[in-house]
Amino acid sequence: MEKAENEKKPSAVSDVGAWAMNVTSSVGIIMANKQLMSSSGFGFSFATTLTGFHFALTALVGMVSNATGLSASKHVPLWELLWFSLVANISIAAMNFSLMLNSVGFYQISKLSMIPVVCVMEWVLHSKHYSREVKASVMVVVVGVGICTVTDVKVNAKGFICACTAVFSTSLQQISIGSLQKKYAIGSFELLSKTAPIQAISLLIFGPFVDYFLSGRFITTYKMTYGAILCILLSCALAVFCNISQYLCIGRFSATSFQVLGHMKTVCVLTLGWLIFDSEMTFKNIAGMVLAVVGMVIYSWAVELEKQRKTKVTPHGKHSMTEDEIKLIKEGIEHMDLKDMELGNNKA
Repeated sequence: MEKAENEKKPSAVSDVGAWAMNVTSSVGIIMANKQLMSSSGFGFSFATTLTGFHFALTALVGMVSNATGLSASKHVPLWELLWFSLVANISIAAMNFSLMLNSVGFYQISKLSMIPVVCVMEWVLHSKHYSREVKASVMVVVVGVGICTVTDVKVNAKGFICACTAVFSTSLQQISIGSLQKKYAIGSFELLSKTAPIQAISLLIFGPFVDYFLSGRFITTYKMTYGAILCILLSCALAVFCNISQYLCIGRFSATSFQVLGHMKTVCVLTLGWLIFDSEMTFKNIAGMVLAVVGMVIYSWAVELEKQRKTKVTPHGKHSMTEDEIKLIKEGIEHMDLKDMELGNNKA
């Protein structure tokens, strides 16, 4: 019992550490990008190309880590990496187009819809089921974040298609992170170091054209300043931690948990925007944030309750063999040497 408790404590600490890293780096990168991209800041309006810079630095960190032996490189088929990178890049581009073509309110609604979409996709792809408590807590989070973020809602055909593409591709990408790690028994950082170079190259090639369509300007026309360069470097450094922690969190938990508890970032961004940038904070915002946090607490409790129920249903002692074990026994009998069987009979 004591050994199990001691093993559980470090795991819980590392879980909290992964979430803390993700929330801190995500909020930091949003603040850095706000300063970099806003007209009152440096006016760098090339979001897709900036994401390419993010993955370029992440890929460099991965290469250095593999070269120095800090991480091991495991085999993942190239077609799987290319497919994953394509889905991830479509997600990034579609999100940017959705933000450009839709109102802020509808963009926020599309982001909130990712939670139920991820739940449905996990059910379809992995036959995953959710308890009533989990479903109820997800609804509380969605309603809470919706109250504090959704304002004007205007919908158009092009924007709606882009939003649907963004929601579907982002949900699929996040589910794929967890499934690829389990399928190839690969760590979160090892997987990231394999996908980051592909995403970096493709985004740096096609990103400037996507940004031109979004802003009407090529990145070559932007006049770089020392302040803008420092801000870009800070954004890239934070992106490395953000990318690593995203893969860590999804690998440890699930895409649904990542989406639900990820809305803590929204609450932090709104709070910091009010403290640092003098953004307006209304009673509606405060009420929505409180409701969202309550929903996250209920979700954490519901997930823990679900784990306890599964533990009671599946006792620690093994009373039946798995399909793999039965297969191994059959193969062993089929390939067993007849002489060994004869020796066994003689001994008997």
